[in-house]
Amino acid sequence: MNPLSKLRRNRGESRDASDDAPHATPRYGERYKASGEPRRRSKRREKDKERDTEPSFLARTVDHWWDRLLGAVYSRSFSEQSEQYMAHRTTRDYVCNTIGQALWGGLFPLLTIVCTQLVGAEQAGYFSMAFVVGTLLLFLGNYGVRTYQVSDIDEMESFYDYQLNRAITCVAMLAVGLVYCRLRGYDATMESICMGVLCFRAVDALADVYEGRLQQKDKLYLAGLSQAVRCGLAFIVFTVVLFVTRDLVWASRGMAIGAGVSFILLTLPLALFETDKSLPLSLRGVGEVFVQCFPLFIALFLYNLIDSMPKFAMEGVLTYDNQLYYNAMYFPAHAILMAVGFVYKPQLVRLAGIWADPDKHKRFDLIVLAMFAVIAVITGIMALFMGWIGIPIMSFLYGINFEQYRSLVYVMVCTGGICAAIDFLYQIIILLREQQAVTRLYLIACAFSLPVALLLINFSGLAGAVVASVVIMAMLLVLLLSEYLVLRKRAETAY
Repeated sequence: MNPLSKLRRNRGESRDASDDAPHATPRYGERYKASGEPRRRSKRREKDKERDTEPSFLARTVDHWWDRLLGAVYSRSFSEQSEQYMAHRTTRDYVCNTIGQALWGGLFPLLTIVCTQLVGAEQAGYFSMAFVVGTLLLFLGNYGVRTYQVSDIDEMESFYDYQLNRAITCVAMLAVGLVYCRLRGYDATMESICMGVLCFRAVDALADVYEGRLQQKDKLYLAGLSQAVRCGLAFIVFTVVLFVTRDLVWASRGMAIGAGVSFILLTLPLALFETDKSLPLSLRGVGEVFVQCFPLFIALFLYNLIDSMPKFAMEGVLTYDNQLYYNAMYFPAHAILMAVGFVYKPQLVRLAGIWADPDKHKRFDLIVLAMFAVIAVITGIMALFMGWIGIPIMSFLYGINFEQYRSLVYVMVCTGGICAAIDFLYQIIILLREQQAVTRLYLIACAFSLPVALLLINFSGLAGAVVASVVIMAMLLVLLLSEYLVLRKRAETAY
């Protein structure tokens, strides 16, 4: 045999033997193929599996909140639980409060759009009128306490005092609403729709005192989240029930139930978890809240009565579909009011601190002037938007041609800017603790609003209602502005 062939044969046999050996040393590169690659693949599979089985952020948040609720129930104490969310989060305050306020302010237009698409314009007009009544009586439920509460930095009244005050006003709100429906002569269907909306608004008013507590402790972002969840759940339940039943009575009741569930599971425990334990209840303190906030309640109630006067005047003269048209045109004005609120409401506590220091009064005046400039800019932007694509969007959403009401929409936008200025001036006067000064002005405007609204509506119908709105609000703004200037001059003289 050729020696070279013999050598090749011996090498082949030894290679075959080494391959068959269970502990044979692999050649270069075989270690990666034989062990490294499967190991890496198995680790990758494990990571993918963990990623697939890991719950989402929302699921983790809900699970954590549910565990926290159960722990508080088992320990039979909510206020003794440790806080888990930090205060003084300005960016979060702005973002979350904007979300909550946007959903709260946008709830009415969204609900009317759903009503128009599912049950028609006339039924949507009935619901719009019920919502107007509910919103007006909401101010009886709130009793004007929110701004007074959040600016009570030294806690002269305990949180228990504010809670009892709110429970009483919410009961009064429902009782007055039922009496109004009976006196107005509504049929069983309209009365049921009104009471469903009123129950929703009563939950809204009750939740407001707990969200005010969060804002008082500089955790406004938690209040905004609570408000957003309540409005979102109410809208979902209302839409689903109306889609299934085509019945506004059951949809209104479902909306109230959704808000109630949100209050029990989120708003109430959140306020108790994340704020200090309240001082003891004092009947004197409850009475003090009623006395101090009575001018605020009267002013807010009268303001919203003035604002709603064209709607109430229309109810006896025009058909209910005109309520839908009027409210749809008013929503851009309401958007201005909300946008302005987004800017200044998170700063109310800080503004109270600035006013408390006499050396910073000039800074306070500059902030007021800057806010009026912001209101003018926001109003101009809204007018441009409505003239460009706003009106076509409204026509698409409602399935109604609003191009015929273009001039009236512009008038409503102007009304929105005036209302935003009125609301801001009112809040500033409360910070000055001169809330009783505006009551007389609101009474004058209220007495003026009814004959103006009736005269213009009887003369030119829907257009008259829109014109009456801007005339009444312009007069109220002039009265408030003159009163504010007098108060500021008096305050400087006192210092």
